[in-house]
Amino acid sequence: MQVGKKQVHFAGTSVAVNQDQSLLLKKGNWLWTELLDTEVVYYCKLFFFSEKILKEFLEKYKKNHQIKKHQKPYFIIKNDAYITSYLNSLSTIGKGSSVLLESLLAVKFEEIMLYLINKYGSSFELYLQSLIIKETSPFKKIVENKIHSNLKLEEIAFLCNMSLSTFKRYFISEYSVSPGKWLKNKRLQKAKEILEQGHLKPSDIYLDFGYNNLSNFSTAFKHNFGFSPKETFRSL
Repeated sequence: MQVGKKQVHFAGTSVAVNQDQSLLLKKGNWLWTELLDTEVVYYCKLFFFSEKILKEFLEKYKKNHQIKKHQKPYFIIKNDAYITSYLNSLSTIGKGSSVLLESLLAVKFEEIMLYLINKYGSSFELYLQSLIIKETSPFKKIVENKIHSNLKLEEIAFLCNMSLSTFKRYFISEYSVSPGKWLKNKRLQKAKEILEQGHLKPSDIYLDFGYNNLSNFSTAFKHNFGFSPKETFRSL
């Protein structure tokens, strides 16, 4: 990250990074949100590498032979003078022979990986090893981690690495109810619990549960519970 802020949503968590940080991400599906300050232009550099080149790097330089599943799909890197210089050097690489350019980028990849291992030690090396460990996407964990978010079905399906139609079929086979109805009921129930605590008004929370306006939220709430969210808040 070079200018601005970014929020990255994963299947079971999310993380925000600013211009003083970089982020190494595990392959998969994420949702990106730019958190822009007023009149600030968003700008970042993306550096992609294959699993093949990572495996070759680890075979060449690996010191820690312990294999451990890393719980987070990301590794936050604090930018310093070396990393800033490295990022700037990427911008100076021009066009040329594709073979020579590929070799140069391979050297640049090894350079930054070696520097980060030297900087963060075994924690970074173990994270790199976790990137090539095969694992199955836990469908229910992804879905249930997003119950109280404002993500749409299409976005949750994306995090599950599925098309919307496949997601709906798989969801029904797991929960015996349509995902739209299930999520709506779960989110409204959570909204009711929050309102019953008496700290937040309906107008404070409707966006958090995926509703574009207060009117739609109030209508859905009343249809589900038989009374309006405003009545729930006032009854306390």
